[in-house]
Amino acid sequence: MRVFSISPGGVSESSAPPQQLPPTGHVWIACTRQEFETGWSQLQATLQALCGLQLVDLHVSDLLNAQLPSHFDYTSQYDLLVFRRLATGAGQAVSRETDQGASRRSGPPILRHIDTSPVGFAVFERVLLSVHPADCAARDAYASRLLQVTSNDVRTANSRLPASPADLMLRIVNQMVDGFLELRRELTRQLDHWQTELLNPRTRFNNWATLLNTRLALHQLDEICEDQRSSVQDWIESVKTWSEADTPASQRERDLLLVRSRDLLEHIERVVHHVRRLEQGVETAVQIHFNAQSNRTNDIMRTLTVLTAIFLPLNLIAGIFGMNFEFIPLIHNDSGFWWAMASMGLTAVALALLFWRKRYLERSGR
Repeated sequence: MRVFSISPGGVSESSAPPQQLPPTGHVWIACTRQEFETGWSQLQATLQALCGLQLVDLHVSDLLNAQLPSHFDYTSQYDLLVFRRLATGAGQAVSRETDQGASRRSGPPILRHIDTSPVGFAVFERVLLSVHPADCAARDAYASRLLQVTSNDVRTANSRLPASPADLMLRIVNQMVDGFLELRRELTRQLDHWQTELLNPRTRFNNWATLLNTRLALHQLDEICEDQRSSVQDWIESVKTWSEADTPASQRERDLLLVRSRDLLEHIERVVHHVRRLEQGVETAVQIHFNAQSNRTNDIMRTLTVLTAIFLPLNLIAGIFGMNFEFIPLIHNDSGFWWAMASMGLTAVALALLFWRKRYLERSGR
């Protein structure tokens, strides 16, 4: 468990939650799902001491559920957002929880990056409780950035620190969405390679199982992003229903919160648009591949048909001179064989020129 006290003066970290709120600022309590499962009663007592209220039992079950899709819920005292993030990053090992809760995929390593796991946020007025999977890179990365901001320049730290628990939650979620934006670049490179193989007439594509898994993974990623977009839209609508701010500073903070929420929604929509474009690209490449194979088969059959048509008259001539009759023209002539060969050769050349003129022997352009 990692606990951060964020105030205008800076950020301090501890391993145990505080017994009371600081005079200014807010508190971020970040724990793993296993820690929340074993110590949720102590966390409920901490929330009671800090905020004067506890989590609803149904929301506790949501935070403990490792298969829950992205969604948003609220009460009169706090908001709950569950957001699915990438279970693994580039170059990182798959966590133990991902191995147990998510299905393993075959194919290139990029497919295993699409496995996701939920991160839960309970947003109170001055407390943010986040429940992460084990070894959550998003939590550790943002915590490092948070501590680095205050250590570099204390004077500019206030403008770069989150102003409220809701602002802190949106910044963490935005970092998770950035992981999806990086993933789409890797997917694009992989699918471009497969499309090149599909459209190359000199290679034989054999990765059909992997391509099918990729299409299923893209479809799943589309569904994940749709759930994320719906949850963020519900969050924005909930923020709009908050009571009017008392001071201009509070109103400005509310406006910045909406701006950041809309920016987050725009990032998710970019991922959705790109994923759907990748799906359409794969479908188009597969269709072009089969059309090219069908066209190549037609070219082969046309060539074989033309060759058969050329040799049919030759077979007729050979069949005539092979008849078992005693009197056949040229059969007893010394030059009869050469006359037959010449007639067969002239017939083959004439038919070949005729078919070439009609473009039956023309090779299709690639």
